[in-house]
Amino acid sequence: MTAERIQPVHEYSDRVRDLVASMTLDEKLAQLVGFWVDQGDEVVAPLAGEMATSTRYEEFTAHGLGQLTRVYGTRPVDPVERAAWLWEEQRRLVRETRLGIPALVHEECLTGLAAWQAATFPTPLAWGASFDPELVEEMAALIGRSMREIGVHQGLAPVLDVIRDPRWGRVDECIAEDPYVVGTIGTAYVRGLQSSGVHATLKHFVGYSASQAGRNHAPVHAGHREINDVLLPPFEMAVFDGEVRSVMNSYAEIDGVPVGADPTYLTGVLRDRWGFDGTVVSDYFSVAFLHLMHAVAADRGEAAALALAAGIDVELPTGDAFLEPLAERIRDGRVDEAFVDRAVLRVIAQKEELGLLDADFAAAPTEIDLDTPAHRAVALRLAEESIVLLSNDGVLPLAGGATAPASIAVIGPNADSSEALMGCYSFVNHVLAHHPGVEAGIALPSVLESLRAEMPGTVVAHSAGCAVEGDDRSGFAEAEAVARSADVAVVVVGDRAGLFGRGTVGEGNDVESLELPGVQRQLVETILATGTPVVLVVLSGRPYAIGWALDCAGAPGAVVQAFFPGEEGGRALAGVLTGRVQVTGRLPVSLPRSAGAQPFSYLHPILGGSSEITSADATPVRPFGFGLSYTRFEHSDLAVADSVDAGESFTATVRVCNAGDRAGVDVVQLYGHDLFAQVTRPVAQLLGYARVALEPGEEAVVRFVVPTPRLAFTGIRGERIVEPGTVDLWVGTPTDSEATATIEVTGAEYRVTTADERYVAVEVERTAPAALAG
Repeated sequence: MTAERIQPVHEYSDRVRDLVASMTLDEKLAQLVGFWVDQGDEVVAPLAGEMATSTRYEEFTAHGLGQLTRVYGTRPVDPVERAAWLWEEQRRLVRETRLGIPALVHEECLTGLAAWQAATFPTPLAWGASFDPELVEEMAALIGRSMREIGVHQGLAPVLDVIRDPRWGRVDECIAEDPYVVGTIGTAYVRGLQSSGVHATLKHFVGYSASQAGRNHAPVHAGHREINDVLLPPFEMAVFDGEVRSVMNSYAEIDGVPVGADPTYLTGVLRDRWGFDGTVVSDYFSVAFLHLMHAVAADRGEAAALALAAGIDVELPTGDAFLEPLAERIRDGRVDEAFVDRAVLRVIAQKEELGLLDADFAAAPTEIDLDTPAHRAVALRLAEESIVLLSNDGVLPLAGGATAPASIAVIGPNADSSEALMGCYSFVNHVLAHHPGVEAGIALPSVLESLRAEMPGTVVAHSAGCAVEGDDRSGFAEAEAVARSADVAVVVVGDRAGLFGRGTVGEGNDVESLELPGVQRQLVETILATGTPVVLVVLSGRPYAIGWALDCAGAPGAVVQAFFPGEEGGRALAGVLTGRVQVTGRLPVSLPRSAGAQPFSYLHPILGGSSEITSADATPVRPFGFGLSYTRFEHSDLAVADSVDAGESFTATVRVCNAGDRAGVDVVQLYGHDLFAQVTRPVAQLLGYARVALEPGEEAVVRFVVPTPRLAFTGIRGERIVEPGTVDLWVGTPTDSEATATIEVTGAEYRVTTADERYVAVEVERTAPAALAG
C-alpha cells in the first residue's frame, strides 16, 4: 500500500507542520485514537464488551492522546467534580508528555449534551416536525455553550441519515424522510453548535438508514442514483453551507463494500469533490468491525490499514486497531507512514483551530448549570412546534370551547412516564437505565403531571392500563372504570426508547411490525368501547400503523403525534391539548399503512405508488408534511413565470390566509413534479417550505426563490443535471394540491456543480386582518 493518491487539500500552519514533523510514530498514532476512561459493563455501543481495553490509562497516554471519549456521558458524574478532574488531566498531558498536546474531548449531543443534569431537548424527528431551522440553530448554540463550558470540544451530532424505513430502530435520531428538510435543519444544527466553539460531527456518512429490511447494520442495496439524489445532499449542504468540521463514517456496507474501508465516499466524495478539510472519525469500533463483522480484513491491523487509506483519521472510542496492530504493519513496511502523517496533520490542525495548542487549563469551573431557564425555554418552544395533530372531530382543544371538561381520565403506559418523553440518545434512556435509583437531575414533568398543572380546576384521574411492552391486560379493568367516570379520556401510548433490545425503539431496536408495541392497541380499543370521548396521544420514536385510529368508525375523537418531545414535552402536550398553545407540527415522515408497505418514501416514482397493477396498497395513512391546526388556512394564487433557463432561479408566490377564528402558524410547502425526464422522477418533491404565523383573517404573500438545481437529478450519464422540460408546481402536501401552477424549464441541459445554490430563499409579506384594517 503506497501513498501515491494522497493529495492534501488543507493549507496547514507552520506550527502544525513542525509539530507533526517532530513526532515519533508512537506519538503520531496516539493522536489518532481516543480513550474511554469510564468504559465498563454498560452496553452503550455495539459489541462494546468485546472491545474493552485492558491497558491502564497512564500507560495508554504515555505518548499523548488524541481524544477523551465521553468523560461526562458514560456514567452519572457530578459535572463540577468531573470538570476538576478533566482540567487536571489536561494539565497532566501538557506537563508529562513530550509534546505537551492536550486531548480533544468529545460527547454525544443529539438531544442535548448527553450528561447528567444536562438539558434534554426534543429528538431530531421532532426537529423535522417543527420545520423550524432557526429554532434548531438556537437550540444547538445552547448545547454548544454547555459543552464548551465543561471542556468539551466536539459533539457527535447531527444525524443526517434520510429516513427510508420506519422499522429501523434509529428513526428517532433522524430528522425526516425528505433530504431537503434533513439538510436545512441539520445544517442549522451545525451552525448553532459551531457558533459556540464546538465542532459538529455529521452522522452517519453515508447510507446507514437504507439498511435491508430496516435492520441495524444490515447490508445496503442502494443504487448510484439514490445515493446521489437522496442520501448525499444533506451531507453536502452541511459541508458547504454549514462548514462542518468533522464527519463520522457509517457502519453500512453498500453493495458489499463497507463505507469505513471505501475511499469512494470518505475521500472521493467528501474531500476530492466537496473539498472537506476537517477530520473523519470512526463510528465506535467500526474500524475493528471491518475484521469482526464485515470480514474484509483478516485482522485488526489490516482493518486499520483499510480504514486509514479510505480516509478515516481518528479511531473511536479507543485504539483497538490504530495503535499496536497498525504500528506493526508500518514498521514492517506493509503500510506507508504517509497515511498516518496525512491523518495526524488533520488532527493537529483541528486542535489548533479549537485553541487546544494554547490552552492553559488554569481553573476549572466551580459552578455549572447545564439546564438553565434559557435551555428550558427553547426546549419548550421546540416541543410545542413539533406536535402534530392527525385528526380532530372537535374534541380538541379541551379548554378552547364553550365549556371545559369537568373531569379527565389520563390513561396509558406513557401518561405518567418521564422516560417516554425522551429519545434513545438522551442521558436518561442511554445511560441512567444502567443506574437504577439515580435521579435524572433535571425536572421532567410527565403528561399527567403537566395536565394537572395546566387544568387545576379539573379532576384528573389516572390509570396506566398496561405496560409499553408485554401482554399483561390485568390493568384494563381499572383503566376502563376510570374512563367511564370521566368526561374525556386522554390515552397516552407509544414507545420506550433504549438500546439493543432494551426498549421498543432506538439503536438496535428494529421491528418487523409497525403495530403499537404490546397490548396498547387493545387498551385503546377498550377505552373507546366505553363511549367516553377519546383523545389518543402517541409518544414515539417512529411512526406507527395507526390507520385503525384515524380512518374508521369508532375511531378516537382526536389523534395527536409527538416524537419524543424532551424535558418540556409534557408541558408542551398539555398546552396543545388545552388549546393554550397552537398546534403547528407537520409529519416529517409518512404515517405508514402497514409494515408490509415498507420501505416507502413520498419521493417515489409512478411505479413506487399504488396502482391497478398491484393489489398491495402503499398509500400512507397520512402523508409527509401533513398536520391539522385549530384554525383553517387557505392557499391561493400560486404565480410563477412561464419559463426559466436551466441553471437559473425562478420565483413562485402564493397567497396564504388564516380563514379561521384563532391565531395560528401554517407550514407552507411548495412541491414540484418533473413530468417527463430521461430517468424516472418522483411524483412529488418538496422544493421549499416556510413557517408563517397569521392572526385570524390575516393574509400573507409567501415568495419562494427556487434555484432550478433543486430539481436536479442524476442522469443516465451519472452526472447531476437540470433537464429542460415541464414542471408542475403546487402548494399543499405531496398528495393534496390546493394552489397549482406550471413552469417550463428551457435552454440546454445544465450540469450541476458544487458552487450552485442549494437553498430556496423565502420572503413573507403580511397584510392586516380584514377586521382590523383601517
